[in-house]
Amino acid sequence: MPKQASKNSTTARGGNGSDDVLGLRALNRATLERQMLLRRRKLPAVEAVEHLVGMQAQAPNPPYVGLWTRLAGFHHDELAHLILDRRAVRIALMRNTVHLVTARDCLALRPLVQPVFGRGLDANRAHRSGIEGVDLEALVTAGRALLEERPRTAKELGELLRERWSDRDPAALARAIRHLVPLVQVPPRGIWGKSGRAAHTTAEAWLGRPLDPDPSLDEMIVRYLGAFGPATVKDVQTWSGLTRLGEVTDRLRPRLRIFRDEHGNELFDLPDAPRPGPNTPSSPRFLPEFDNLILSHADRTRVIANDHRKAIASKNGMVPATVLVDGFVRGTWKTERTRGKATLVIEPFEPLAKKDRDALSEEGARLICFKGEGAEAFEVRFVEP
Repeated sequence: MPKQASKNSTTARGGNGSDDVLGLRALNRATLERQMLLRRRKLPAVEAVEHLVGMQAQAPNPPYVGLWTRLAGFHHDELAHLILDRRAVRIALMRNTVHLVTARDCLALRPLVQPVFGRGLDANRAHRSGIEGVDLEALVTAGRALLEERPRTAKELGELLRERWSDRDPAALARAIRHLVPLVQVPPRGIWGKSGRAAHTTAEAWLGRPLDPDPSLDEMIVRYLGAFGPATVKDVQTWSGLTRLGEVTDRLRPRLRIFRDEHGNELFDLPDAPRPGPNTPSSPRFLPEFDNLILSHADRTRVIANDHRKAIASKNGMVPATVLVDGFVRGTWKTERTRGKATLVIEPFEPLAKKDRDALSEEGARLICFKGEGAEAFEVRFVEP
């Protein structure tokens, strides 16, 4: 009688049938490998950002930490130069949230996710009522002209638009432009160690090129699988903010390998994508706020237990910086600065083994040195659960 396969292993061989089962740890290790979190990669930052199909960047600094934790020898200046040279931009994309992406991905992805922006503008009654009856074509033309004249903040844009639409709330007018026109945030916003209000111009003006006239949704999903797979249709929809993607994955079936998770859900993947064994070692890692690793699946138990997910949930949508132990989110971290001293504060969800605390302390010391440039002293401190 043949030996029964472990629930954490792949149980079938080859083909693209749906009898192959991937357990939770197998899914975890596959995702970590593609997210460059099992080991640091020797890779230029621009290639890493493109492989990841962007990095969520609601705050300016998280992408720097996200690249530091994934790449060997990464330094702040490498990403700063990409932004200053317009090879990478910060723009609202997937889920209508700000992402750091390469210039090429900005032009290719923004048209594909436009339905998310249209839905966001229409779904909110206050947003919709603020522009009801306004000639949107005229509004877009006026907004583009103002932003391409020079970058402006949302407040500046709204006040200028109100000169023409005097009976309208300027914030509503500026918000509509954000949903209807692809806008990039310009430096110094997004440059490590710099500060500045979020000023915008159009993607086309900033990059000197038009949006991709024929972007491929199929290719977008294939790239998602390469960075986040194996994944269900609901996972892809959660990451992108798009809906009704089942017909696209059905169209892609001949190109994909099909698995199932332990609950019988169908998982799509690239045939040659890496799927390390479930017992592959995973060193501690520090993830920044809003990291896409924990935001890009409908079922996030592959990286964070449901109880722990509740612990990091917030009403305002803020996502704290987290720590990975054995590949799973096991706590949060933050930095504190006082009188020239930089302290990394680690707060586990539950008690950790000594070896894990020691490994986190060692990795944390490197992180606080990266984050706390200019500090005279560094410290790693644990908050007992």
